[in-house]
Amino acid sequence: MSEIHVFANVTAAAGNEDKLRDVLKTLVSATKEEPGVISYILHEDVKKPGNFYVFEAYKDQASVDAHMASAHLAAAFAAAGPLLGGAPSIVPTVAIAGS
Repeated sequence: MSEIHVFANVTAAAGNEDKLRDVLKTLVSATKEEPGVISYILHEDVKKPGNFYVFEAYKDQASVDAHMASAHLAAAFAAAGPLLGGAPSIVPTVAIAGS
């Protein structure tokens, strides 16, 4: 089975960029400790501060499912909710070419 990759996009509401950045950084630290997580990298758009992207790589679907059920993800969703400028976009993928 191929690794599962997820691309997530989260945008802060105006004035909440720093708070959301902190919530996401905390999530990254906790998630990197999960078994089955290969990579979990937070990015910020250089032209649009407060527009965040997370690249996630998991060993398998069970690892994705465990992450989605984790207490630290639930806490991050709760903390991030009032800080968001719109609905997050979460797209699971598998690599088809390149390295």
